[in-house]
Amino acid sequence: MSKVYVVSETTHNIASAQQYGEIITILPPNTQIAFSPTPTVRRIKRALENFCKDDFLLLIGDPSCIGIVCSTASSKTNGIYKVLKWDKRENIYIPINIDLEL
Repeated sequence: MSKVYVVSETTHNIASAQQYGEIITILPPNTQIAFSPTPTVRRIKRALENFCKDDFLLLIGDPSCIGIVCSTASSKTNGIYKVLKWDKRENIYIPINIDLEL
């Protein structure tokens, strides 16, 4: 079964993302990366240890953490990964395939 890795805990209702896989939250809310990024990078790497091309990223939270998550996921899958984008008009998540090899 696929997994949906959520960058940071959120108060938003993300239950509809479960249709794409098991929800796994990587970071607690308000993770502070500015003064000591190493613990956050380690936590992200551990959380994405088994990330594969079938999994999704849900990019919620600190942009710095989102960048680290995308970089880490990309390194696991040779630049190919999927994200879920919220469509406000349709009120659904849209899967987007990212291929950095192009």
